[in-house]
Amino acid sequence: MMVFCFLQVNAQDINVQLKEAENFEKQLKEIEAIEKYKQILLTNPSNIKSLVKTAELNTILGSKEKDKKNKRLFYESALAFAQRALQADANSADANYAMAMASGKLTDVESENKKIVAFVKDVKVYADKAVAINPNHAKANYTLGKWHLEMVTLSGIKKMAVKLFYGGLPDGDLDKAISLMEKCKSIEPYFATNYLDLGKAYQEAHQPARAIEVLSKLIKLPTRTSEDIVIKAEGAKLLESLQ
Repeated sequence: MMVFCFLQVNAQDINVQLKEAENFEKQLKEIEAIEKYKQILLTNPSNIKSLVKTAELNTILGSKEKDKKNKRLFYESALAFAQRALQADANSADANYAMAMASGKLTDVESENKKIVAFVKDVKVYADKAVAINPNHAKANYTLGKWHLEMVTLSGIKKMAVKLFYGGLPDGDLDKAISLMEKCKSIEPYFATNYLDLGKAYQEAHQPARAIEVLSKLIKLPTRTSEDIVIKAEGAKLLESLQ
């Protein structure tokens, strides 16, 4: 009976802490939110929500860093928390999405060709699994859609690395990218990053009217993370170039 009461109190404490962490996120206080999620992980190391949220928030902080080394540190931290989530539950759609998300971020800062390609492969593998587990996982659909878009639009060092070590470019599909991102938009209508990349996908598909429509919606979205400010500014710039 005492054990049951302890577990019940512990669960209540975690729910309170999760709420506090979410409130920090709403206030765009990512560092404070991370610290709160880490507090939860001290008593409940396999709490998937806290692990995935900490991974996401580290990518947000990393995206704002100008220094590539600092950016990489945040992204590597994100991957470490995603790996812990996967170890806690390999069949969690959230954990697999977190692995795909963090791997995708690391492709932008990695300089070693073999590692770039390994991360590119991991994005596809984990995003595919997340969508297979939960077809309506908005961010997993977006991550898989972005992978397809990137395979179509790859340039520079990343393209050379992928062609060399992949044995040619993987089959990126622009129509699939658009379809997956549209699905994400219908499930999660306030996810700003998805709108920006969907706009880019329509631009790549020579559908400027659709791109303008999506980007016009993006700039009117509420700001829910500090990264959204940057995303919306980039969207506004792209929108202006299309009009």
